[in-house]
Amino acid sequence: MPDDQPTAMQCPAPVGQESFTDAEAAVARLQQLYSEATAFLARHFNDTLVHGRPDARVRAFYPEIRLTVNSFDKVDSRLSFGHVSSPGTYTTTITRPDLFRNYLVQQIELLIQNHGVSVEIGPSDTPIPVHFAVAGNSEVSVPQEGVMDFSLRDIFDVPDLTTTNDDIVNGMRTRYADGSAPLAPFTAQRVDYSLARLSHYTATDPAHFQNHVLFTNYQFYVDEFETYARAALADPASGYSAFVATGNQEITTPDGVIVPFTKMPQMPTYHLKRPDGEGITLVNIGVGPSNAKTATDHIAVLRPHAWLMVGHCAGLRNSQSLGDFVLAHAYLRDDHVLDDDLPVWVPIPALAEIQIALERAVADVTQLEGYELKRIMRTGTVATIDNRNWELRDQSGPVRRLSQSRAVALDMESATIAANGFRFRVPYGTLLCVSDKPLHGELKLPGMASEFYKTQVSRHLKIGIRAMERLRDMPLERIHSRKLRSFEETAFL
Repeated sequence: MPDDQPTAMQCPAPVGQESFTDAEAAVARLQQLYSEATAFLARHFNDTLVHGRPDARVRAFYPEIRLTVNSFDKVDSRLSFGHVSSPGTYTTTITRPDLFRNYLVQQIELLIQNHGVSVEIGPSDTPIPVHFAVAGNSEVSVPQEGVMDFSLRDIFDVPDLTTTNDDIVNGMRTRYADGSAPLAPFTAQRVDYSLARLSHYTATDPAHFQNHVLFTNYQFYVDEFETYARAALADPASGYSAFVATGNQEITTPDGVIVPFTKMPQMPTYHLKRPDGEGITLVNIGVGPSNAKTATDHIAVLRPHAWLMVGHCAGLRNSQSLGDFVLAHAYLRDDHVLDDDLPVWVPIPALAEIQIALERAVADVTQLEGYELKRIMRTGTVATIDNRNWELRDQSGPVRRLSQSRAVALDMESATIAANGFRFRVPYGTLLCVSDKPLHGELKLPGMASEFYKTQVSRHLKIGIRAMERLRDMPLERIHSRKLRSFEETAFL
């Protein structure tokens, strides 16, 4: 180590592991450990800003949950989460237990019930990066490298890519260095990284996100969502309590004022909230598979119960009309952004619970049933590509490929969202609306598009919301079924 780097280490007073058979008490201990660790880092960081470089390195650690199971006794085979499949020790680091409190209580309680054992709560050996420790503190900001007269990483821990990755969900990590297996799909650093990215990309705090997420690719849906939200806030029976717009602007009454945001974020996000978190979040991801991957990469750490794509697509069949709906039951993945994480040979299956909820939602909103419903909705393969101007290429190749896949629609986001849902074990689905038919001379021209938006967007959004409300009424174990779980799964959802 160079002479100018400190060799001493300042850490919070050491504490041991504690056993808990009560999930509420276990999460309270996690909260205490996390608060003490981040307060320690924030205090020393402020001292450094005021007094300069300290004589010792400063470090605090994430809390962890540790579970040890010694029996091969099987639990209820119908369960897809809340248990481990074999004896051993399982661990996970935890961040922001305040934000994830309900989730943590639920998951820990299932482990205690299903295995009849206690969980151990204590500090881990994973340092908390100072950037994440002070992220929620408006009075503290981390200066850019080079502003201070010494390197920040000489004194404090900074984000570490060895613990900030998707190795667990991608099936690349089944054991930690101490021999324990992962208990949860994401490490604390991976979660912290995404929480910071979400605030940046969406301009809303992660605490506002609801358990049901709609993705769209047009601002028109945002306008309709606000209209719907204001009507819901006017109806006490709706169950919705607040609406949050860009910049964390929150209203609780239908006439609440939302000031136009001057510098829109990359992915404007809006939240129609319920007190239990079972409301609906709408994310305008814009156009393209890269945006779709970015959004879902980060929202996945919040462990939503479902996400759906409700956007526009090109209709590929002459029998379709502008404004028709397409319910995806398969995906042709030509987006390429997930090829390194999820090989293209991995099938992305349609999920029955999602499909039924979407189809029934279309029937609810349109008042059409059975064979009549087929007049406005096709079920089939949706192709997702990464080239917006694919029509300009030699048509012999693309059209043949689309025909061979039996595709009925084409867009730039749906397969990416579905594939990342599959990868992150988040139930997914797609209901698109035909806005043009490029193979049949009906291009998306300004006049045509305006009329389409005027008549269809409101109905399409209401269908997406209605589908989410149907999914909300399902038991959690039904929507999070075994279909999305692999051979060696984490116990946490």
